[in-house]
Amino acid sequence: MSKVLTRIDGHVLTVTINRPEAMNALDPETQALMSAAFDAFAADDELWIAVVRGAGGRAFSAGGDIRAMRTALEGGAPYTIPATGYGGLTSRFDLDKPVIAAVEGIAMGGGFEVAMACDLVLANRSASFALPEPRIGAVAYAGGMHRLPRQIGMKRAMELLLTARSIDAEQAAEWGLVNEVVDDGAMDFAIARWCALLCANAPLALRATKAAVRDGLALPLDEAIRRQDAGGYPAIEAMRGSRDVVEGIMAFNQKRAPSWEGR
Repeated sequence: MSKVLTRIDGHVLTVTINRPEAMNALDPETQALMSAAFDAFAADDELWIAVVRGAGGRAFSAGGDIRAMRTALEGGAPYTIPATGYGGLTSRFDLDKPVIAAVEGIAMGGGFEVAMACDLVLANRSASFALPEPRIGAVAYAGGMHRLPRQIGMKRAMELLLTARSIDAEQAAEWGLVNEVVDDGAMDFAIARWCALLCANAPLALRATKAAVRDGLALPLDEAIRRQDAGGYPAIEAMRGSRDVVEGIMAFNQKRAPSWEGR
């Protein structure tokens, strides 16, 4: 059985970390397989949304595989990470399509960082989140030190980064790390509902929105807004010239649901 499973349902790709016996820890093979899956997702215009989750229900991902790291330290196979980062996501900065993390159980270290790299996070009531790297003499290399303060503010981020303590799903939602807390056993229904909400919208509009938000955050507000009308966001230009813009306007005026093509 592969360490990473993929499934396509309509316009939705689900990527499942399939190492439940290892709490879905990310060893080099798993990292490479996830990166390849997201490469394929990025390249396929028929895929609009991706969901990443962990098999088994006990863990989204416990993060980097410590046993594989030990093997590397002892002269065995090196512990490699793809250029796209942990899970093929934490250093992937050019993916405009939305990605949803469905967190069941623990999301620790690199697993938590993969979730932070997603656009939306669903978490069941049994979920917990932590960056415990300092307890093994390391730091949150995979974006945790930089994404966390941007997402929840400096003081709360430093609390998690410096204490290495975990927080539950309710607190993660209160702090803005989770979009919805889902009852245990109801994650499949929540994923389907969120994917339906996103797929009801024009896929190129979603891509343009994600790209503009991501790139605009690095700019002063006035410049970020000016770039919208100056061709500064290629994804917005692609949306403006699409058939879906015409379809959206026609569907609205004809009082019918739009039929999106993604082009």
